[in-house]
Amino acid sequence: MRRIGLWLLLCVMPPGVGATDVKVNVMTPAGAPIEYAVATLAPLGKELKAKPGKAIIDQVKKEFVPYVSVVPAGTLATFPNQDNIRHSVYSFSPAKKFELKLYAGTKADPVLFDKPGVVVLGCNIHDWMIAYVYVTEAPYFGSSEDEGEIALKGVPPGDYELHVWHPDSTGAELIRQVRIDGSAQTLPVQISLKPQRPKGEQHPYSPK
Repeated sequence: MRRIGLWLLLCVMPPGVGATDVKVNVMTPAGAPIEYAVATLAPLGKELKAKPGKAIIDQVKKEFVPYVSVVPAGTLATFPNQDNIRHSVYSFSPAKKFELKLYAGTKADPVLFDKPGVVVLGCNIHDWMIAYVYVTEAPYFGSSEDEGEIALKGVPPGDYELHVWHPDSTGAELIRQVRIDGSAQTLPVQISLKPQRPKGEQHPYSPK
């Protein structure tokens, strides 16, 4: 009877019971925290996807802000221009090819990021303006600030596939299977970065 009662209890427990917060700490091999890293968690063997939302990627002082965004597939993003000059926004990335021709203000149409992958953004007028949009179907995702920490909220216990990506990583996207046991967990990750590139008008690169 006790086994039957336990089975019934497990069957009626609402989704999310036992969920916990998971932290991903992204560091260099020397132990320095890494900014602009993206981490996602997707449950193994389950069709659980993030819900589409809306995103804003500003253009401020001839820079895209934020530099790295992570959004669910199906997200509509707007690109307001806060500068007193015109900008264009474009991408040649396979996950999303588009072009917003020269404009000022916030009149540009929103862009639908409907396929998973990395989208590199650029401006036809200002070649140093580069940003990245990481589009994911994983239900848990985030990006790191200067302390290198990514907080993934409300993750139920189970087996997951962890992805960690950075625009300046020397290698391919890190993929690892992890088990979330229902307690607060910290997942340490090390990645190596290319030499840091200058930003702003000294940036020598373009996504063309």
